[in-house]
Amino acid sequence: MTSSLLQALKENILIADGAIGTLLYAHGVDQCFEAYNLSKPEEVLQVHQSYIDAGADIIQTNTYGANYIKLARFGLEEEVHQINTRAVQLAKQAAKNETFVLGTIGGIRGIQKLVTSKKDIIRSFKEQLFSLLLEGVDGILLETYYDIDELTAVLEIARKETDLPIITNVSMHEPGILENGMSLADVLTQLEVLGADVVGVNCRLGPHHMIESLEAVPLPERAHLSAFPNASLPAYENGKLVYSKQTDYFKRCAKEFRDQGVRLIGGCCGTTPEHIRALKDGIEGLTPILDKTVQVKEGLITLPSSQTVQSNPTLVDKAKKQHTVIVELDAPKHLEIDEFIKGAKALEDAGVDAITLADNSLATPRISNLAMAVKMKQLHLNVTPLIHLTCRDRNLIGLQAHLMGLHTLGFHEILAITGDPTRIGGFPGASSVFDVTSFELTRLIKQCNQGLSFSGASLRENTAFQVAAAFNPNVANLEKAVKRMHKKIEHGADYFLTQPIFSHEKIIALARETKHIEAPIFIGIMPLVSYKNAEFLHHEVPGMKLSDEVRARMQARSNRADAIREGIEIAKELIDTAISYFNGIYLITPFMNYEITVELTDYVHEKTKAKSTAKIR
Repeated sequence: MTSSLLQALKENILIADGAIGTLLYAHGVDQCFEAYNLSKPEEVLQVHQSYIDAGADIIQTNTYGANYIKLARFGLEEEVHQINTRAVQLAKQAAKNETFVLGTIGGIRGIQKLVTSKKDIIRSFKEQLFSLLLEGVDGILLETYYDIDELTAVLEIARKETDLPIITNVSMHEPGILENGMSLADVLTQLEVLGADVVGVNCRLGPHHMIESLEAVPLPERAHLSAFPNASLPAYENGKLVYSKQTDYFKRCAKEFRDQGVRLIGGCCGTTPEHIRALKDGIEGLTPILDKTVQVKEGLITLPSSQTVQSNPTLVDKAKKQHTVIVELDAPKHLEIDEFIKGAKALEDAGVDAITLADNSLATPRISNLAMAVKMKQLHLNVTPLIHLTCRDRNLIGLQAHLMGLHTLGFHEILAITGDPTRIGGFPGASSVFDVTSFELTRLIKQCNQGLSFSGASLRENTAFQVAAAFNPNVANLEKAVKRMHKKIEHGADYFLTQPIFSHEKIIALARETKHIEAPIFIGIMPLVSYKNAEFLHHEVPGMKLSDEVRARMQARSNRADAIREGIEIAKELIDTAISYFNGIYLITPFMNYEITVELTDYVHEKTKAKSTAKIR
């Protein structure tokens, strides 16, 4: 090129190409698009040429997902260098030294931040970046980054490695707001400070919402603005996603992008050479603007935490001051709820601090735990519902809606768990969602406490959720399990409920390993009702391990009544040990036998009262 890309942007509005994948898909590509750089280079070359013929001043390499992490899905992780190298060669062959060529690197993370570690992302990024730089691109395009932490990390690396122009395009779930709740204007300013030469947006949104978002963005001090909108919102027709082909709309929108200060305009998902030709026609005769009036947008409307905090003490508050009992009482698998209500009232009378309501435990459908919590509230039961929330049954949309519903109804105590896979339950053919893990769900719930939805949009009110997390101490390496506990605390867990423990030694060991942890820990105690029950739990239920002594004691009781009595005695002995080290007791009701958990609750209160009296003396 006779002039640099930045010099060209300083003087003109440039048009970039549109979607590569869209065109390859139209040619029948149903696999890794980037692999076609090697297997069908003529197809890729034809795409580049079609955009140049449409008037694109800039084309990008077919390398959006050509990194180790994404290529590994297709077994191509060892071909990162070859795929990226060939991609640049093909783009430069089409450009003929008359069109700028950008080396494209796509973002990896979405809301599922834990799927790939930052360390792995950085390693993968460097490998791809060096392959593109070695082949001689005119600039680097970092596009479709939802996670700003990921983008800033890779931008800093790229800026240290090259003086070439770097374009950074972020993606928004909601107009004007990034996933972390930051405004688009603030994020683009941050990227400029970190060394990006062009800052902007791409993907997810069409021209309308992208222009609307840019209205609140001032002209950068040094960098230039970019915009790569989708063709439209996609429609689902005959099993395929299709986009609008009304390219005249893009021609009209080109001037509006220019009026917002955009100097680099291209296309993303669904765009074709016809869209790019329309953009080119739309900016004909226009020059870049040098001044802009920013439209102030409505900011995040959130209430201080004090305005949304629960009026009653939370379970964390209680457990930090005194012995606290929560009891799990499963909702029915049928529509007869009288026994459940009787059990809940009996537990209220016994003075339990909370009743935990499982979310289709063991992947078996039960009456909605939210419905049962509402029923308890309607009956004016003075006991806190602790509502389990699994990642298995709801996608991100469902989880967000469910949490807003919980807040609206006044339920603030949640146990965030990943959930048992559907194949172990009553509908093994059902699908498991698992959009997020329990770690990510906990983080997103706490994001709601900041007044931000999962997408970063304002909820217009802070939630006040207290998040419990599950903990399994029945492992060979307890120290490693405690490290996992630390990780959950980092993601926002306020307290923990353990799997049932059937060993005094395990309780004592857990106390020793967690003595530095401030978050309350509720020790799971499950009274056994028979030897068969004991054997099933020990051999078939994940996370459950019974000691040889406990199993032998249950085996010795052949009479059912005697077996239940023995199970209660074992539970009481475990409670004796637990209350010596922990304030939290978590009783799991066996088979709706709430009378047993009522007796154990009474026992906890008697023992802790006696313990308090002894201390006073």
